[in-house]
Amino acid sequence: MLSGGFFLYASDYYHADQNALDLAGDPSQVQVQGDLLILDADAPSDTGFIFYPGGKVEAEAYLPLLDQLREAGITCVLVKMPFNLAVFNPSGGEAAFDARLDIDRWLIGGHSLGGVMASGFAADHPDRIEGVVLLGAYVYGGWTPDKALTIYGSMDMVLDKTKIDYTENVLVIEGGNHANFGDYGKQKGDGDATISRTAQQRQTVEAIIEFIGEEK
Repeated sequence: MLSGGFFLYASDYYHADQNALDLAGDPSQVQVQGDLLILDADAPSDTGFIFYPGGKVEAEAYLPLLDQLREAGITCVLVKMPFNLAVFNPSGGEAAFDARLDIDRWLIGGHSLGGVMASGFAADHPDRIEGVVLLGAYVYGGWTPDKALTIYGSMDMVLDKTKIDYTENVLVIEGGNHANFGDYGKQKGDGDATISRTAQQRQTVEAIIEFIGEEK
């Protein structure tokens, strides 16, 4: 009975838009290694960025955002989660270390629930992770805000903003919402964005690039 209810709960998730799926299906852009989707920077990169998807969101929905970081010279590793929930594999980022032994400088990030789990992973691996990027999420697990970048939209009605009780490295995107960090459509309970998804992601990418640069 309980297992049946969970299956119904887990099977109801947000699907990636077609443009994200097209990117996922292009082997020249995305390499698949087990549960990892790897976007290699065009030139050799010493920086790797691990990303955990939001709760009940198909991982591929974040490929368009990560592809922009790849174009900026950052190798990105997107971790697919069991049942699209990072709580079932919070240590999934460890696979990235083994998959890309050529990279010794790592940051990690995530969206919503994925961001919270990514923060906890970083706190458990302070010897491997230099910084954390939180999209519509908050610092968790003992990681310090001064080594994190927190970004959320002013129209985000999903994020519990009371959890962001710090001011270091916090960026509020005016007109942005919760869902537009990914390409999966509107999310239940979210506010209506007054800027485009493209604009929200562009501001996000610019802030991440600056943060990663400062973390060097």
